[in-house]
This record gives sequence, structure tokens and C-alpha cells, in this order.
Amino acid sequence: MKMNIIAIDGSSATGKGTLGAKLSKELDFAYLDTGALYRGTGYALLQAGKDPSDESAAVAVAKSFPTEKMLQLQNESAIRNETIGKAASIVSAIPSVREALFQFQRRFAEHPVHPDGTPAKGAILDGRDIGTVICPDAKWKIFLTARAEIRAQRRYKELQLKGNCVIYETVLSDILSRDKRDSERATAPLKPADDAFILDTSDLTPTDVYTRVIRFMNGVE
Repeated sequence: MKMNIIAIDGSSATGKGTLGAKLSKELDFAYLDTGALYRGTGYALLQAGKDPSDESAAVAVAKSFPTEKMLQLQNESAIRNETIGKAASIVSAIPSVREALFQFQRRFAEHPVHPDGTPAKGAILDGRDIGTVICPDAKWKIFLTARAEIRAQRRYKELQLKGNCVIYETVLSDILSRDKRDSERATAPLKPADDAFILDTSDLTPTDVYTRVIRFMNGVE
């Protein structure tokens, strides 16, 4: 039986978070940005002066997060910059770190609750391996794509609005490097599930994306 789960996968800056938050609000589904778990791990390592590629240190951090902290991480602005994003990509390629965070994600998907602890009608998880590894039985699987240049522009503007001094070419280079790491890692590489609805968001507004996804969920798209 397909579980009442929406799995949203895709590269960075394709619109996963915006879509997930909108669907959560409109459908009363609990939402988890799984990338925040890896960003939080990378952030904690850097704060402690550790190398994100240090497997033992990364696993220790991943295992130490209490459930409440994991749910709060997705709203922490401190983890939303390119340095933390790069660290997240490094730790997410470590199989033992992924295993440490796997069980939490599965529990959330099977027993979704809102941040205030109230039960939800379903779960929304966004990441890079939700439809292929974490929730292969999800009722709806969505894979968002966009041209690298478009994604770099989106991230560049986002970082500028937050007061960060950034260079577009550097942002683009970081995005391309992360794409390569995410798609070529041995464990749970970034790729669409065989039955995923693939949507290129390059020339779409957030409203366009939401509308297309709702059509897909209703069997129209």
C-alpha cells in the first residue's frame, strides 16, 4: 500500500523547500526538510573546528541530535549559506552518516506530526533520496530540476537578500560541484525514482510549480 507521503527530490535551488512548505500549509501535512539534517551536522562540525569529511566526528554529531533539535533545524538561518551547504554535501556522502539519520526520517514519514506535536494528515519530505531510498512507498514522488545557471541566480539573489557578499560565478561553481558530488556518490545518489513526476522549474514561478504538482497529485498531469 502506498503511504500517505509526498517525496520531493532534486538538486539545490530547484524550489523544493518552497513547494514543500506550500503543500504542508495547504494540505495539513507535516513537513521535513531533510537537507537541514545534513546542514545541521555540517554546521556543528565546523563550529567545533572539525573537518566535515571526518567520518567518526560526523557520525557522532548525527547521532547526538535530539528529535526536537532536528525539527527545529530547518528554520535555522545559520545553516542557510554556501559554506554550510558545501559541508552538508560532504557529510551526506558518508554512508554511516546517512544511516544515522535514516531512521529518524523514516519515523517522521510513518508518524508525521507538526512542530507543535499535533498529528498531521500525511508527511512531506524533501531531499535527494526520499523517493528512491527513504520513502520508496511514497504515494507521490516528485523530482524537481532546473538549469544550473537559473539555480545559481536564485541562490545568488537569496544570499544577497540575507546580506551576504557573494559572487555569482562562485555560487555557480559551488552548485555545479555539489551536483557532481550528489549524483556520483556511492550511497543514495541524486536521481529520480522510476515513477517520479519530473518537473523542470527553470521557467516556472512558485505558483506554477505548486499548480503543476497538485495536478499531478490529482491524476491530471
